[in-house]
Amino acid sequence: MLFNEIIGLDETKQFLLQAVQRNHLAHALLFDGPTGSANLALALALAQYVNCEDKQPDDACGRCASCIKIQKLVHPDLHMVFPVANLSKGKTSEAYLADWRKFLLATPYRTLSGWLETMGADNKQGNISAEEARNILQKLSLKSYEGAYKIMIIWLPELMNVTSANALLKVLEEPPAQTLFLLVTNQSDKLLITILSRTQRVAIRAFTDEEVATYLRQQQNLDETTARRFAYLADGNLAEALQLSQQDTVSTDQHSWFADWMRTCYRQDLISLVKQADQFDGFSKEKQKGLLDYSIRLYRDLFLWQQGAAELLRLPDDELAFVKNFAKILTIDHIERIVHDLNEAAYHLERNARAKMIMLDMSLTFSRLIR
Repeated sequence: MLFNEIIGLDETKQFLLQAVQRNHLAHALLFDGPTGSANLALALALAQYVNCEDKQPDDACGRCASCIKIQKLVHPDLHMVFPVANLSKGKTSEAYLADWRKFLLATPYRTLSGWLETMGADNKQGNISAEEARNILQKLSLKSYEGAYKIMIIWLPELMNVTSANALLKVLEEPPAQTLFLLVTNQSDKLLITILSRTQRVAIRAFTDEEVATYLRQQQNLDETTARRFAYLADGNLAEALQLSQQDTVSTDQHSWFADWMRTCYRQDLISLVKQADQFDGFSKEKQKGLLDYSIRLYRDLFLWQQGAAELLRLPDDELAFVKNFAKILTIDHIERIVHDLNEAAYHLERNARAKMIMLDMSLTFSRLIR
């Protein structure tokens, strides 16, 4: 990945380039940005630059042996750790490295749900295990093969369990010589404070609408009108914009399911609510969490609409029509209670409570509130 392949973010690029050129690069960097931002792309670009054999003032050369290997993600001094599900294939990143390379080479703007779907995780959640942490220590105990640095990229370190997080903390406190840690996070608030204190944070902003539209025009060959519409709906999330550009049906499916759920609650159709709870129970864990996240977001938009802040909404026509209609029957107190219950449901779902019971309990509560 070259810096010039990343749209915008010139100030962040210059900061990273100057840190290398002035020999002020910290041994551990935390690329902290929202989902669909350039945090992983920038980590890959920096990894390529530090080991480039012919560094240019503003980028890696892209031609030397090191650059070619890193661009293919096969450099022997580039190690990558990412969340995996506990499947028969294995519990560490090493077992899924071929799939990960293929997944990442398609585009560096990726999401956890997309990765788990690619690896066939079904109803399982992704995490970085204690066994993975031991592998990190083992890999970093070896000398670098070719490059100036051994590089460890850890994608979504917030999904480490306590044991693996403490193991990482230990190696961050006493890092091996010429080792560079690049942690790529979407939720830095979930990391241990001690890990945050031992890394240099690189704040990565979301893309602007113009940057997303430009990327879609250049990389996806979309016309101006379509690119701008997708950029507006994605609201800075390039991963979501790419899904829209590929005519992905995830957002449509989420809205259809959510709207049907709310209408069924309004009708107080208990038989249908039980069937919906069974359907929800059969979805993958990531799809369940995605539906709850979508529900919370749409209720936020509904609240904004009620408060006269329609200019802040970024919704396609069908979602906007739903918000307008449903806003007529809900009060602010209703919305506050519903969002509280949705957040609580997400909390329990994360801790492996039975999805059917969570959904049915919410459905019965919402049915009473809405009526």
